[in-house]
Amino acid sequence: MKATGQSNIARVTRMTDDLPRPTDNAFLGHSLKGGSHEPTYAGALSFMRRRYSRDLNGVDLAIWGIPFDASVSNRPGARFGPQGVRRASAIFDGDPQYPFGFDPFERLAAVDYGDCVFDYGVQSDIPGHIERQAKAILVTGTHLFSIGGDHFVTYPLLKAHVAQHGPLALVQFDAHQDTWDDKGNRIDHGTFVGRAVREGLIDPDRSIQIGIRTHAPETCGIEILTGEDVEMLGINGVLEMVTDRVGDVKAYMTFDIDCLDPAFAPGTGTPVAGGLTSREALMILRRLGEVDFVGGDIVEVAPAYDHADITSIAGASVALTYIGLIAEKRR
Repeated sequence: MKATGQSNIARVTRMTDDLPRPTDNAFLGHSLKGGSHEPTYAGALSFMRRRYSRDLNGVDLAIWGIPFDASVSNRPGARFGPQGVRRASAIFDGDPQYPFGFDPFERLAAVDYGDCVFDYGVQSDIPGHIERQAKAILVTGTHLFSIGGDHFVTYPLLKAHVAQHGPLALVQFDAHQDTWDDKGNRIDHGTFVGRAVREGLIDPDRSIQIGIRTHAPETCGIEILTGEDVEMLGINGVLEMVTDRVGDVKAYMTFDIDCLDPAFAPGTGTPVAGGLTSREALMILRRLGEVDFVGGDIVEVAPAYDHADITSIAGASVALTYIGLIAEKRR
């Protein structure tokens, strides 16, 4: 009986060895490059199945979550944005990425750096935590792409990037200008741009906002393309204005998902009708390869208001398009 039992175990082992297995690349991947080819519906989730790691030795790109949404003026929920975008990204893993035609992770050594660490009960300390942890990534020479969180998180991210690169141009996709009054002591997703201009983090003469569909008290000297402007100018006209405005200076890209019309991004805190389609936004971003982006983020994805992961998929697509631009320069 014992011999028979051992024989059965060996037979079962051989049978399971012949089956394709999920690799759980997020934890067990042997390389920082390439796709994992796991079933989209199974396995440990990270952004695009990248390995979870805080070791940045030899890493080109870190994807980092910032689950913070305490500064919103309408609906909360963007603290779940990093989870939602990571989950949605699984459907793209392992394939040549449209419209680039290659897998960016064949060219970039990338990790999912996990999430920013902070005490949600001490909100006054959170901006400093975001800035310091971002600086620790950037000082290694690693390119950082962040997943928010509400749009306030871009402010400490800008501070960290400016410490590394100096003042930057800002390319902002958004329904809102985010230039409301701020005496410098607010944690508010609607004031961070004006504050960044006043503190010299961004050069307004080199900065541009795309998709704006609300009015704010001031423009801070930033070029504004409204949702109607995008339609009237067309993709090529928008591209010309962005590249002329930014020129050859270093830039930061921030994409508030409410830049998209609510039909394409219902899962967000402050939706505004009349926005860009997913196709329009991705076409514009994909053609900004001439811009010298040194960092970027996707923010304001709030999965609780989503339907069938529409917004999370859009957020993951924005992230992948940005990453594709970075990978394209590594040819």
